[in-house]
Amino acid sequence: MAELMTHLSDPPPSLSVWDITQKGYEKKRGKLLAPYIPQIQGVDPSLQIDNRIQASSQSALQGSKHNKSRVANTRDERFRSDLHTEAVQAALAKYKERKMPMPSKRRSVLVQSSVEACTPPDTSSASEDEGSLRRQGRLPHSTPYQGHGHPAVEHWFNRVIQGSSTSSSASSTSSHPGGRSVTTSNTTAHAALNANAAATALADLMAHTQLDNHSAPPDVTGLSERSSLHAERPQVASVRGITRGYNHHTNVMETADGVPVNSRVSSKIQQLLNTLKRPKRPPLREFFVDDFEELLDVQQPDPNQPKPEGQQMSPLEGEPLGVVTNWPPSLPAALQRWGTTQPKSPCLTALDNAGKPVYTLTYGKLWTRSQKLAYTLLNKLSTRNEPLLMPGDRVALVFPNNDPVMFMVAFYGCLLAELVPVPIEVPLTRKDAGSQQIGFLLGSCGVTLALTTDACQKGLPKAQTGEVATFKGWPRLLWFVTDGKHVVKPPKDWHPPMREASNDIAYIEYKTSKEGSTMGITVSHSAMLAHCHALTQACGYTEAETITNVLDFKREAGLWHGVLTSVMNRMHVISIPYSLMKVNPLSWIQKVHTYKARVAVVKSRDMHWSLLAQRDQRDISLTSLRMLIVADGANPWSISSCDAFLNVFQARGLRPEVICPCASSSEAMTVAIRRPPEMGVPPPGKAVLSMGGLSHSVIRVDTEEKLSVLTVQDVGQVLPGALICVVRVEGTPYLCQTDEVGEICMSSGSTGVAYYGLPGMTKNIFETIPVTSSGVPINDRPFTRTSLLGFLGPDNLVFVVGKMDGLMVVSGRRHNADDVVATALAVEPMKFVYRGRIAVFSVSVLHDERIVVVAEQRPDASEEDSFQWMSRVLQAIDSIHQVGVYCLALVPANTLPKAPLGGIHISETKQRFLEGALHPCNVLMCPHTCVTNLPKPRQKQPEVGPASMIVGNLVAGKRIAQACGRDVAQLEDNDQARKFLYIQDVLQWRAQATPDHPLFILLNAKGTVASTASCLQLHKRAERVGAALMGRLNTGDHVALVYPPGIDLIATFYGCLYAGCVPVTVRPPHPQNLATTLPTVKMIVEVSKSVCILTTQAIMKLLKSKEAAAAVDIKSWPMVLDTDDLPRKKSPQMYKPPTPEMLAYLDFSVSTTGILAGVKMSHAATSALCRSIKLQCELYPSRQIAICLDPYCGLGFALWCLCSVYSGHQSILVPPLELESNASLWLAAVSQYKVRVTFCSYSVMEMCTKGLGSQTEALRLRNVNLACVRTCMVVAEERPRIALTQSFSKIFKDLGLSPRAVSTTFGCRVNVAICLQGTSGPDPTTVYVDMRALRHDSVDFMLPRGFSIPLLKRVKVIIANTETKGPLGDSHLGEIWVSSPHNATGYYTVYGEEALHADHFNTKLSFGDTQTVWARTGYLGFLRRTELTDASGERHDALYVVGSLDETLELRGMRYHPIDIETSVIRSHKSIAECAVFTWTNLLVVVVELEGSEQEALDLVALVTNVVLEEHYLIVGVVVVVDPGVIPINSRGEKQRMHLRDGFLADQLDPIYVAYNM
Repeated sequence: MAELMTHLSDPPPSLSVWDITQKGYEKKRGKLLAPYIPQIQGVDPSLQIDNRIQASSQSALQGSKHNKSRVANTRDERFRSDLHTEAVQAALAKYKERKMPMPSKRRSVLVQSSVEACTPPDTSSASEDEGSLRRQGRLPHSTPYQGHGHPAVEHWFNRVIQGSSTSSSASSTSSHPGGRSVTTSNTTAHAALNANAAATALADLMAHTQLDNHSAPPDVTGLSERSSLHAERPQVASVRGITRGYNHHTNVMETADGVPVNSRVSSKIQQLLNTLKRPKRPPLREFFVDDFEELLDVQQPDPNQPKPEGQQMSPLEGEPLGVVTNWPPSLPAALQRWGTTQPKSPCLTALDNAGKPVYTLTYGKLWTRSQKLAYTLLNKLSTRNEPLLMPGDRVALVFPNNDPVMFMVAFYGCLLAELVPVPIEVPLTRKDAGSQQIGFLLGSCGVTLALTTDACQKGLPKAQTGEVATFKGWPRLLWFVTDGKHVVKPPKDWHPPMREASNDIAYIEYKTSKEGSTMGITVSHSAMLAHCHALTQACGYTEAETITNVLDFKREAGLWHGVLTSVMNRMHVISIPYSLMKVNPLSWIQKVHTYKARVAVVKSRDMHWSLLAQRDQRDISLTSLRMLIVADGANPWSISSCDAFLNVFQARGLRPEVICPCASSSEAMTVAIRRPPEMGVPPPGKAVLSMGGLSHSVIRVDTEEKLSVLTVQDVGQVLPGALICVVRVEGTPYLCQTDEVGEICMSSGSTGVAYYGLPGMTKNIFETIPVTSSGVPINDRPFTRTSLLGFLGPDNLVFVVGKMDGLMVVSGRRHNADDVVATALAVEPMKFVYRGRIAVFSVSVLHDERIVVVAEQRPDASEEDSFQWMSRVLQAIDSIHQVGVYCLALVPANTLPKAPLGGIHISETKQRFLEGALHPCNVLMCPHTCVTNLPKPRQKQPEVGPASMIVGNLVAGKRIAQACGRDVAQLEDNDQARKFLYIQDVLQWRAQATPDHPLFILLNAKGTVASTASCLQLHKRAERVGAALMGRLNTGDHVALVYPPGIDLIATFYGCLYAGCVPVTVRPPHPQNLATTLPTVKMIVEVSKSVCILTTQAIMKLLKSKEAAAAVDIKSWPMVLDTDDLPRKKSPQMYKPPTPEMLAYLDFSVSTTGILAGVKMSHAATSALCRSIKLQCELYPSRQIAICLDPYCGLGFALWCLCSVYSGHQSILVPPLELESNASLWLAAVSQYKVRVTFCSYSVMEMCTKGLGSQTEALRLRNVNLACVRTCMVVAEERPRIALTQSFSKIFKDLGLSPRAVSTTFGCRVNVAICLQGTSGPDPTTVYVDMRALRHDSVDFMLPRGFSIPLLKRVKVIIANTETKGPLGDSHLGEIWVSSPHNATGYYTVYGEEALHADHFNTKLSFGDTQTVWARTGYLGFLRRTELTDASGERHDALYVVGSLDETLELRGMRYHPIDIETSVIRSHKSIAECAVFTWTNLLVVVVELEGSEQEALDLVALVTNVVLEEHYLIVGVVVVVDPGVIPINSRGEKQRMHLRDGFLADQLDPIYVAYNM
């Protein structure tokens, strides 16, 4: 609150003469705030304002004595920092009340130490874009100048000094970042401003001063001042196979739609939903879109957006280059002159890390040493007696930043030898950021030799041979050390050639583009000379001046001023290494004082740093400076550093007019520079521009003091001898209008010439021809694009508002990365991130740029604080720039890739972000706010009546989609089993007819036979069970069979039928995991109303053990019998069911949606099922088939327990569990028994592809041969997983597996076997359908989607409309309905849902064939007539299964299949092992299993969000990262998404990280 009071009450600093007066400012501010400050507690608003004016006018009087001494054109800082920070604070005031869910994270992820925890606090913050100054820690109050009370110390600067100098005497409370407030004299004036009123006033002010063409920004965040939610969670294994609603917690709360939910996850999602309720920024125009016109919403330009109105700008010419009488003809000639006539004159002083001068290079020394090097390079290096280098060859210069002397000698040595120096950074490791790109540059320049120093060469990474290692992407280089002992003195008669400056290349400067590629810019000798001439004239350089240079001397301004122009004018350069600046940020100022330097070349960062170390400033005088060149003065935020610096150092003799910002770029070199005061130039200018206008490239001077403003200073006048103009950024380079921002282009003899070896790009950049609006070129001279965005202001001053590299075009509006950085830096408090270690860039997602902000977090920042800072940054950027941030990530300290001289390597950071290699420790994604171009939500078409439907079908010539399997009646087969109505009768008949015929062989994990059963043996064992049951149970009782996969299970199944009981097969509990598997067993026993459990002795002990008692109530088990040692007793007589319609068995299974559903199978259906499978697969007693399936439900149960008995074939049983210890078990068995037909599940297939993929050679050596397999069928209740079946076929092709063999079956709860690939049926076919069409419930053939599967005998299938229940045409997507004698007869569940599901089993079409009774499968699919014919010679109707209707997600009016989204997600990052998606109250939740280190968890959040947006046009609401194995899977290998959902809502997943996307 104190902070807000400060904002309302702080008087502005005194203003310079040409600005509005203090009083005027107060009045204006009062007027602005008046409407929003109602009479508070009975005080009249005019009084409050008058009060303020009195108070501040006193302070103005106190300050006026000091004022007289100030120069008229002092730059006023109020517009910049004060207002920007204030704007940010005001913007945030609005959001105070909102709550936002904080991401949850597992403890282990929290403890991430920084890479080098010992970095000093602010020294790593070497960024190029320093904004307003923020600093913790209070500085001493006693600095001498504070005693004088300086009126110009800015409000925000008070934060740093925390003193009560006169400038803050009028403020009621001056707030300190730590929350302490210093109260000064007249608080009474403002006691009336009650806190809430102040906040509301500011918030209202914000609301009214927002840009007009936007509705209120969406509610993205609110500040959660909550205590930490990292409660340690109990580790609960995921529940597999439990009905929904079975384990609901007690703490149930209601969600928005009244759905009861539980736990803290729900409350977070609730918060998230509440934040999303407000309308998005551009309202989506909702109307029906035609099925295939699912186009992205193209943002229509706002008709009210500002447009340029000025005339066409006219090019601006700099003053002509003056004629200098004895100007040297070239740079080497200048060196020769000074080296011979003034050899003792100092040229360059190098400093060590303590700031002590190490060596001073004189002009004489530079001349002789450069000559020696030139001679050595040309004459002493050879290969095979050929000289290694010829004039014009390119040579790499690899010198560290603390050795300017060696660099200067090497640079001039190359110039004298007519070689082309290519200065680059020292590669420190083999994986430096951007180092590979430097290698490409060296390769393309044909560099074979690198010059370096002895010390540097020793420090380079070495290979085993001791030679310098070859860096990634680099050409092979010869390294030459240029120290004294390696160079030779040239003979007396040798002189370097001295030529006039020509258009030959003098040197190549490297530059990294926005995308991270490195280009070499060639500079000719004549351009180098012209540039030195122009700089000398513009800066008024004179002979023997002293200049301090803090910049990198290898490139740009550091090279131009500190190496080239200095030699031209025999100046003395004091070079300040970066390493010294890190230790002592004041060093450059101390050197200016010590050496009485006339000129200093710095960046705004250096000025900023020096302010942080004020305690050593006492004895410093800056009176000698006539020019302080700010090399990055074109950066919009340099103005704050300049003004803050001036405020502090004016008392040390710094004159305001010596600060000279300049604008330059690698391509054009210096573009404009503010002239030193002695040149009599017009006073500097300042523009306060509306950011809204700038985002539309229009200059609008902001008059109403809105919060979204950008204050820019001019960068002076055009360089002498240059012509500049401003052109449109995109398309043809038309000249801009006078009030339009464009790219500055420059035509001059002093610019770069080309990109080395890139003629196409060179033409675009270095040979631009600007044209007038009528298309006429403005000049015959080519122009160079400077990559600076700006305009020409009054007095011919150049203004720059941004760079092309930092330009982000979001929904047609332009934003500058530097501006966004500054807004982030203005968010208080800064104690969570390192200032200056912030990267802002844009990534392209879903056809638009999206803004990403990445910052380094301080090691001591708490989770909550960081999250709060992040949410405030989002709000601030949203309010001030009117643009949403897509992703904000915090990474541990020191982990962002660094540029060579501090700063952040932006392109490398972006690359890592896109690859998922940033490893952030905190992430906030806000896709809901900033993705505004999603397709329109689809609205359902009104229902179509039956008449129009049928007519439609006829008119369109569509066949109604109906298909039949072959009718069994036509097939005359010698099926003996047909004469029996009941399967148990078939077993008795086989026991008499073929008693010793082997039916079953069970294999163990070693592949050896564990047990076998012939017809008679099985019958005998069944009889014993029957006899045991008959005395104890009544006919029709339900019996649970809890057995491991084996022959016991089959025998007891038939024993139950013999006794007239109804068997229910149940998977036994897992001894190591009783807590989750036992309740499932218990539930099936209860739900099936079993009165008895049959099992083995071991399992019986387990059911009644102490461990079991912890999971379930063991006293409530029904009677448990173990069948291990039953007496050999024959039952008196077999039970004969009165009718085949009676119940034979119950088939219980957990559906993929997590519902436990039991279906009733009658005797008739059982026999019909066996018969259909027998005929489809051509099964006879002489056949062997191998089954690797679980025997508890569905087709797996039928094949394991029923089919062998019915058809008499031998089944080789392979329990899938055994594959965990021996992955090759199943395939080895298939090969050993020469099996023609085999069945498996997807999980078995996956185990084989993952476990054996690399071992096919070993298997071949063990004689595993799969050539015998004619059909290998995957049993599933889902859409065929083509990718898996194809990779399985490919891997095992080497073992002889026919690619045609693998196929899929399809069954569901109402009919366990609808489709099977028969032995004689046509091959499966694959079709490609458009995923977008599927969302609209239609089929458009395109992408790989489905495998078709031939229908089983006697199965009829029709495709029906899910809503109208009318038949659909060929190739139309609808629900698959099935009619067949082996349909199940109904659901058997205890939850009384039979009524609900009654129509699943007996439905009729609403029109068309209204007589047939169909069962609804609950799956979507379509039928399509193919060109193939089946055995009967008819064209084959293929059924394509798309997915389960229960599983589909209805989002934005469209239907999505989870598997499609999951496939995209799994592809997005190598560490995603598995993925499952579900929806929760309109939010899409994506759960990913992370295979890899927990550091990678947060990388996945952005990648998952990106891929789902790009491929499915959906916004992910929540991303949950979990350990491998958390996603529950049922016995068929299908994901149990609903269990996962329940586990998530009950907070049982123990996630590594949960991200709530705003």
